[in-house]
Amino acid sequence: MKGTVSICCFLSLLLLQATAEEEEDFTSVLRDRSHIDETLRLATEEKAGDYAAALQRLRKIYHTSIKPMEQAYKYNELRQHEISDGEITSKPMVLFLGPWSVGKSSMINYLLGLQDSPYQLYTGAEPTTSEFTVIMHGEKIRSVEGIVMAADSSRSFSPLEKFGQNFLEKLIGIEMPHKLLERVTFVDTPGIIENRKQQERGYPFNDVCQWFIDRADLIFVVFDPTKLDVGLELEMLFRQLKGRESQIRIILNKADNLATQDLMRVYGALFWSLAPLINVTEPPRVYVSSFWPYDYAPDTSRELFKREEISLLEDLNQVIENRMENKIAFIRQHGIRVRIHGLLVDRYVQTFKEKMSFFSDPELVFKEIVDEPDKFYIFKSILAKTNVSKFDLPNRDAYRDFFGINPVTNFKPLSTQCSYMGGCLLDKIERAITNELPALLSSINSGKQPGLSSCEATGCGEKPKNRYRKN
Repeated sequence: MKGTVSICCFLSLLLLQATAEEEEDFTSVLRDRSHIDETLRLATEEKAGDYAAALQRLRKIYHTSIKPMEQAYKYNELRQHEISDGEITSKPMVLFLGPWSVGKSSMINYLLGLQDSPYQLYTGAEPTTSEFTVIMHGEKIRSVEGIVMAADSSRSFSPLEKFGQNFLEKLIGIEMPHKLLERVTFVDTPGIIENRKQQERGYPFNDVCQWFIDRADLIFVVFDPTKLDVGLELEMLFRQLKGRESQIRIILNKADNLATQDLMRVYGALFWSLAPLINVTEPPRVYVSSFWPYDYAPDTSRELFKREEISLLEDLNQVIENRMENKIAFIRQHGIRVRIHGLLVDRYVQTFKEKMSFFSDPELVFKEIVDEPDKFYIFKSILAKTNVSKFDLPNRDAYRDFFGINPVTNFKPLSTQCSYMGGCLLDKIERAITNELPALLSSINSGKQPGLSSCEATGCGEKPKNRYRKN
């Protein structure tokens, strides 16, 4: 009997050893990466001069036409989104989100060819990434502490200081010379672990995610087909992604772990789970493949996975090639919001002055205006007099908090915000939105060198006209 048990154990050990050797041989076969460089056109040289000139022109438009109104009416205290020079000149950001151990770090290693190198991101079956890791271009390979990144004004990460020192200790940058990183920056995030409270992380995790989401050009939400549970943390993440559906790409990673029939069922289950969270007519694009450096598992849909991978790379390449157009559109959208904010504050100021009398209590008068803006046609007057969509108007309640911090008496009407040399704030921001930024976009699309406007070139000395000044 003992001999029979010993033989069985010996055979089991042999079987396990053979299986392990077979798996080791399988995972040691590296997949060809030539299609990555080809699809992303990494061998082609870029026209750095044209791009730098367009950035310089964009920065000038922002500083001369948009930022003055932004500062005059304290827009940053309403939206808490300050645009720095580092953000204007930064490369497109690709953000990786998703549950833990779904292959986010492995995907970055694969795209950059870092596997089996000392610089690869650590991966494993357990939750491995506890930091926000920013992978960016540099002249040499080195790591940068979060405190240093936040203190460097030339980078776009200085606003992250507001999340506290505990977060900055969880922020790390990795610089390395790489053709892809010359054109894009990757951000790897800690995996979402359900039932973990934010207090356990020591910093406001959701607020930090929102900061990166607001600035990302492309957002990869990665899933593992064997772990599709949607909990409270994932629901919160998709609420934060609302309004950014065009940037979202859903990735069903490790797809070669399942048979084709099982993969179809998982694909349907993924959409069933996410349908209540993504309330849009056209759902985000879903890519199904296995994004890691080793060969696909045998007897799987290799051709399908390869085509899906190439489609994702083409998607990434579109973001890289359109980065200047996206920056101009982003600055223009920001300018529209600043303009609407300035018009609304101006309307609050005018209404307050009209309702004030010698015997009025200023606090009570303005409290009524802020609490019931529709009674005084604050928002409706903006829609009636200006070319503003009602869908672009901010939340009414936000101005109750805004004026709670900033007294209405601190602001001047738009009619007085003019100077002979500088012009009127409203005219400048409207000219930037309707003429200068669209002209810059057209010059890029047509391949022309972005230059100065006719007034900037000849020095127009015309006295500014103020359409809001009362006669």
